[in-house]
Amino acid sequence: MAIVTDAHPQPGLRSFSASLDLESPVEDAFTLLCAVEKWPVWLSFLRSARAVDAAAPLALGSEVLVRSSLPGDEEQLYEVDQFITNFHLSLVGAYSVRRRIDFRIERKTTFAKLHVRLTYPSYGGRLGAIVDHWRHGRKLERVLDDALIHFKGLVEYRVEDPILADF
Repeated sequence: MAIVTDAHPQPGLRSFSASLDLESPVEDAFTLLCAVEKWPVWLSFLRSARAVDAAAPLALGSEVLVRSSLPGDEEQLYEVDQFITNFHLSLVGAYSVRRRIDFRIERKTTFAKLHVRLTYPSYGGRLGAIVDHWRHGRKLERVLDDALIHFKGLVEYRVEDPILADF
């Protein structure tokens, strides 16, 4: 099961983190992370995601257009600001540097560990943070937990498994 934590890194920011162990090579997990158009399949709070330049591979400086149910504008432009192959993919909002989506994969001995962090601004001081927690936070915690389980299923699926041979 994914471990979801709610932290307040800075005043006015909401941040949710989740981690999950994967029984697959780091390379396979990172390849799925870089498939931006597949993000809505496993990140259910996203309605759509696409790279602005679909012909180029995802790299530092790439732009990604995301439609989400996160608080704020419905359609947001993100830019890849950190990219380390098979380890780290981080996106920051193009018009609001307080919006961030971070993916990090750790290589363990026989498995990998995926860490995801979502950060977005919460306006209105302490009262605004409380209202945001009741309106969006609890749902986002559940959705992020489910998203990592979906990701785990996608990256660990193998056609040659004897259990899945009937399908």
